[in-house]
Amino acid sequence: MHPAVARSIAYTGLWLLLILPLFLALLQARGPDFADAGAVLNWLGRLAGIAGLTCLLLAAALIIRVPGFDRFFGGLTSLWKIHHRLGAASFLLLLAHPVLLSFAASDVSLSAAVDILFPPGGSMAAFFGWCALVIMMIFLAPTFAFFGQPPYQRWKWVHRLSGAAVVLALVHTLMAGRTFPRPYDWFLWIALAALAATAIAYRFLFSRRLGRRRYRVADVAHPANNVVELSLEAEGKPLRYRAGQFVYLTPYDRNLAAGYAEEHPYTLSSSPTEGHLRLAIKDLGDSSRALQHVTAGSRVRVEGPYGDFFPESFGRELWIAGGIGITPFLARARHLAATGATADIVLIFGVQDEARALFRAELEALAQASKGFVLVLHFFYREGPLTREFLERHCPDFAERDAYLCGPLPLMELAQQFLLAGGSDIERIFTEEFALL
Repeated sequence: MHPAVARSIAYTGLWLLLILPLFLALLQARGPDFADAGAVLNWLGRLAGIAGLTCLLLAAALIIRVPGFDRFFGGLTSLWKIHHRLGAASFLLLLAHPVLLSFAASDVSLSAAVDILFPPGGSMAAFFGWCALVIMMIFLAPTFAFFGQPPYQRWKWVHRLSGAAVVLALVHTLMAGRTFPRPYDWFLWIALAALAATAIAYRFLFSRRLGRRRYRVADVAHPANNVVELSLEAEGKPLRYRAGQFVYLTPYDRNLAAGYAEEHPYTLSSSPTEGHLRLAIKDLGDSSRALQHVTAGSRVRVEGPYGDFFPESFGRELWIAGGIGITPFLARARHLAATGATADIVLIFGVQDEARALFRAELEALAQASKGFVLVLHFFYREGPLTREFLERHCPDFAERDAYLCGPLPLMELAQQFLLAGGSDIERIFTEEFALL
């Protein structure tokens, strides 16, 4: 199946699941639901609750990490962006749910509005609903830019509270829901909950056995002071992957200063034709810093592959990389040279200075060995930020190429701005980033 067709089917299916509960709710609408302003607000409050719970359950379902499944959504990064947006939407909708119901009751009296939020004598349904909202505030707060970027492992642990929020919100709905007739509401919510539960069970129980492969650190190379390239040898069935994909690496080296048995995503820098896996890792945190000194011979586990950055075949392409963002392009350049494929590729590699041009000598050799592969170095200390004039000078036909961007976010945003201003189609611009994966 063509990737574009598969992606269209995946997104259509997701939208249908999102819309189905709202559509069923609309079928239940009756005249009294729109009799006055209070009735309309009450109806909107119930719709907000239905939409919020649907978004929450689908967000939970999308945490599944089956290698290959993410390609239906354009890669794991795209899939998790959808997950994050659904989570944020669910929180806002579930927050609006009691507020709208309270406003609806305010037509009667202020005390009636307060009673909706905090029922007199206590209500287990309301209690579960408020608990779900509070927990969502705790685990969703770190994902908003206002709070800054949280430490990766802390974010992962806090995010596990989402399971409790899903259960509490579901119990609240089953106890207090009155939009759908019984038992149809139970069928609807339990079906969506089963989808989410299956994804959660696989993610936290079965993926550790089914999705991870055993490897050994065969070699440790240091292409730069703060960068290490690990060469991994399979201890069983080797991983099959495409150039530019990434994996989750879990090291089991007791000598590590940090990160023992912690998983982190890293891009594969090797060509699929190689016998070993290679991972280029820059010192960007405690775990990646510790991996600069990993012991050769120690064991690791690899889960993947993930991502859908590059197509399988080569074409007319523009690559724009910055810093360690060169890794997927290095893998694809190695694969290009290894297969002898025909291509028309321009790589613009932005670095601070000559000392930080990672893998420069190898990239220059690959450009010499591969027909149709042009390497262009851009030094920030000498030429300043990337400009449209620099882009047009070294790749005048960039608007006619598929563009692939990977590197610091400011560089990718600037490059995308120039590409779009120069006539590139947004559908032909592809980015790769790792934001709380």
